[in-house]
Amino acid sequence: MNYTPHNYQDYAANQILDKPACGIFLDLGMGKTVVTLTAIDELLFDRFEVKNVLVVAPLRVAEDTWSKECEKWDHLKHLRMAKVLGPKKTRITALESIADIYIINRENVAWLVNHYGKKWPFEMVVIDELSSFKSPKAKRFKALRKVRPLIYRIVGLTGTPAPNGLLDLWPQIYLLDRGERLGKTLGGYRERYFEPDKRNQEIIFNYKLKPEAEQAIYKRISDICVSMKAQDYLLMPERIDNYVRVEMAPKEKALYKQLERDMLLPFAGGEISQKSR
Repeated sequence: MNYTPHNYQDYAANQILDKPACGIFLDLGMGKTVVTLTAIDELLFDRFEVKNVLVVAPLRVAEDTWSKECEKWDHLKHLRMAKVLGPKKTRITALESIADIYIINRENVAWLVNHYGKKWPFEMVVIDELSSFKSPKAKRFKALRKVRPLIYRIVGLTGTPAPNGLLDLWPQIYLLDRGERLGKTLGGYRERYFEPDKRNQEIIFNYKLKPEAEQAIYKRISDICVSMKAQDYLLMPERIDNYVRVEMAPKEKALYKQLERDMLLPFAGGEISQKSR
């Protein structure tokens, strides 16, 4: 299929090309993957600015989405992709293969960093669903933080950069700019832009934004982040609601309730979260 990008897609691709670190915050369905692959293709074969590209994604996205996008679009069909998924032996075989893009699920990021140590080979890293790196305590965040100085180009993709509030933003932006815009620590970021909200004496349950802090945060990151809503850029037909009621088995219903309660459902080889695609 021939790729004829929308103006906003050209703009987003140019952001990736022009900036060593950037966040592409586009709604679902706006083509984040094809935009990023188009930019990667140019960086690899036209500008010769990168050699080894790593994509970090949710498991299901790593298995299907990126490779299918390459197969779908004519200008991307030549890209060679290695899926660093599954058992350890299979992952190592994939890493040793010759490819343009290596893709790994986010649960194995810490393993990958330990596998290479100081010999980290990936000059460019794309984090698909950047909001899944919103916890500075998570192993995946700590692992990428360790090798961030060895990464020359980094792109963060998501439609929901702050799913639970702007406190979630600090770890994600830190991976992009190493603390240049929002500070080197979460504590410093919180102290500058937030104040305690609900508390019990010395125990603070949550924080609220200081006056005018939201716009100040957006301004600080505006030079490296692009945020677009589908309703502003895509002409969609009138929505048709089709309600199909189903009855879940008791086991399925229990799993659904667990996901509803914990917002996370682990399974063999990965996890499902309410922000997964």
